[in-house]
Amino acid sequence: MRIRALIVDDEELARENLKMMIESFCPSIEIISTAENKNDAKNKISTLKPEVVFLDICMPSGTEGLTLLDEIENKDFLVVFVTAFKEYALKAFNANAVHYLLKPIDIDELIEAEKKIEERLSLLNSNPETKIDYQKTLENTAQSIRTKSNKKLTISHSRGIKIIDQADIEYIEAKGNCTDIFFKDKTRYTDTRTLKVYENLLNPNQFFRTHKSYIINLNYLKEYLTSLGNVALLTSGKEIPVSRNKTKEFTTLLKNL
Repeated sequence: MRIRALIVDDEELARENLKMMIESFCPSIEIISTAENKNDAKNKISTLKPEVVFLDICMPSGTEGLTLLDEIENKDFLVVFVTAFKEYALKAFNANAVHYLLKPIDIDELIEAEKKIEERLSLLNSNPETKIDYQKTLENTAQSIRTKSNKKLTISHSRGIKIIDQADIEYIEAKGNCTDIFFKDKTRYTDTRTLKVYENLLNPNQFFRTHKSYIINLNYLKEYLTSLGNVALLTSGKEIPVSRNKTKEFTTLLKNL
């Protein structure tokens, strides 16, 4: 019997891409459904009882994937984190022996994940007592990701590697498939990584994606103005738009700062 799996990711293209890859290269795994957000995932986990969940950490911002795990008391399934947390989270995964797939997903790594899933399920089925140990491992991994101590980012360029302190970033703006990083000292740096990648890399307790084209550092937020059509005013005077579908999440966040 094939292993029943659920894919959880807020991006439709990412869900479909992973589903297609698993169906093509992982014959022992059956994708029984996909979920686009935390609540959708909770309902499907409850009703469909998957044996493994391929879980995106960032949905749609912050660490909603980890919140999903917090809210499920009986985690009677394996988790494979699907993430772009290349800068720091890999240490957390490796330290806690929880499997992960790094975006963009490599076929060989996906096939290796299938083997790990088979081995772990075999162990759990033969020795149910290891289930408690595995759930503790998931909790340790989530905690390691949330309390990451690395405040640096690295950007590769033609002359070498640029090291950035996250605290120095005021905001980031999407420019096509690139991003412009604006610093508190008024300088700017262009990187070839997308805004989605930075959304995953930056500390979710410090940065918020207000709009499809902007991420702001909350430490430089001065005011939130609704009279101007939902605008985040930064200490530098820069006005950053807050999209309509982000206003509720953003105002809730501000009330809890």
